[in-house]
Amino acid sequence: MSFTVAIVGRPNVGKSTFFNRLLEQRKAIVDDVSGVTRDRQYGVADWNGKAFNVIDTGGFVAGSEDVFETEIRKQVQIAIDEADALIFMTDTTSGITELDESMRDLLRRTTKPVLLAVNKVDNGDRLLEATEFYSMGIEHIFFISSMTGSGTGELLDAITDMIDEKASDDTVRENELPKFAIIGQPNVGKSSLLNALIGQERTIVSDIAGTTRDTIHTHYDLFQKEFILIDTAGIRKKNKEKDDLEFYSVIRAIRAMDEADVCMLVLDAEKGITAQDVNIYSLAARKGKGLVVLVNKWDLIQKETNTARDYEKELRSRLAPFNDIPILFISAQEKTRIFKGIEIALEVFENKQRKIPTSQLNEVMLKAIEAYHAPVVRGNSIKIKYVTQLPTHTPSFAFFCNYPDDIKQPYKNYLENQLRTHFNFKGVPVRLFFRKK
Repeated sequence: MSFTVAIVGRPNVGKSTFFNRLLEQRKAIVDDVSGVTRDRQYGVADWNGKAFNVIDTGGFVAGSEDVFETEIRKQVQIAIDEADALIFMTDTTSGITELDESMRDLLRRTTKPVLLAVNKVDNGDRLLEATEFYSMGIEHIFFISSMTGSGTGELLDAITDMIDEKASDDTVRENELPKFAIIGQPNVGKSSLLNALIGQERTIVSDIAGTTRDTIHTHYDLFQKEFILIDTAGIRKKNKEKDDLEFYSVIRAIRAMDEADVCMLVLDAEKGITAQDVNIYSLAARKGKGLVVLVNKWDLIQKETNTARDYEKELRSRLAPFNDIPILFISAQEKTRIFKGIEIALEVFENKQRKIPTSQLNEVMLKAIEAYHAPVVRGNSIKIKYVTQLPTHTPSFAFFCNYPDDIKQPYKNYLENQLRTHFNFKGVPVRLFFRKK
């Protein structure tokens, strides 16, 4: 089993800044406003040749009745249960507060190792002030600065001393699993779908648009299937009044597309497909990602004999020219066909990895070219002599011919359709390149 460390503490002590430093990337959103982090954020850190999972959590506020702070408390408790060790983050500039003491009281109930990290200790005066944290009664205490990295080496040494080689290898293996990103506009049911799939409240769900801010990674290992699910913030239409947090949320959602192998585009069945849905779909296709379209809230639609067939036909016409994709009608609320969506996403992942032997590729495609030649351009007869698949992440094919610049789009579409007819690339964009022979 891989080793997991959770970073916990009250709001605004620098947990997400420290999380980003461990991962060596800006994965979690950082802002001076408290309550920015809401869901549990996962990442993989590496120190002294040992890899381990890190969980960033929202700020713990005991006794609050605020809707988000109540949900954050549940997320923090789940993170504590999942972790093998805990980093309790505090802030030397504000000293020991009541919220710090309530967090400490919660951690006293666990048998797991707790490391107290006193943050923002970046000069001698603050180091002197930080000595008051010895009164917290926690054995392992470290004075650090998440912003500059001061003191973090000693803390990481203490963590890696707890990790054996097998746990480190398991963490690396998890990092190589297929990644599926759940994308779409706000309030279409992305977080509800994630929670329904894993059978627990992994992300906070509310009717308030923009509830999910960070990209949330979840390791799925059920029913002999194993992969990483990524829940993203909703990508809404451009708006001049968009605040900084939403801007960074959207940036991370788009970055999650880059990280993913397959994107699961969630649509709201009641609203139908909008221009923004088409924009998100086109962006994922341009990035060469596998695609599955999930029409959510299908249980709310009044149905007749051919409702699904007509709805699917309309979707494919809007998603043209790349419409060789699986479309599934689901309900995250009722858990209808959601696991079928996972099976289809795994099939699309396999299609994306497909490599066609050059001999087989030429046998099939040269016959198709012989059956329908490229049109003559300026009196030049175009001859395609040879086809090969390129070693890229997105299925890409090079056609070697005498006049590569004279091949027009309709003939390129014909060749792509022939590839799709003879080889299963459903749900995957295909790239064609024409080179001089």
